[in-house]
Amino acid sequence: MFLFLVVALAVVVAAVTLAVVGGGGGDAPLPEAAPERLQDPLPLDRPVNHADVESLRFPLAARGYRMADVDDALGRLGAELAERDARIADLESALAGARAPDHVSMEKPAQDHRQWHTPEDQQ
Repeated sequence: MFLFLVVALAVVVAAVTLAVVGGGGGDAPLPEAAPERLQDPLPLDRPVNHADVESLRFPLAARGYRMADVDDALGRLGAELAERDARIADLESALAGARAPDHVSMEKPAQDHRQWHTPEDQQ
């Protein structure tokens, strides 16, 4: 009985090995697969919004994610965040300037009662 189990196990291992290798019937044991690419990159024609970031999915590579895709996405997000931070800072400073009390007096300026004379008036 033990000998039968060992032979059956050897047959199963051989069958699995032939299935993975391809049985030697073709030119190549496994067809070449094209590397996965980022299907839905961040939009270039408009600013990135929350839905774009939520739907962003990176394809898997041999050791995790493709570094180039992740670097591109992070670079784009970093640039847009820096631009938005600068815009927010500009708007906040403009708002602070608008809220600051102006030292402009609403009173009518004092009238100068001196009369101006032209050189002809003095003759």
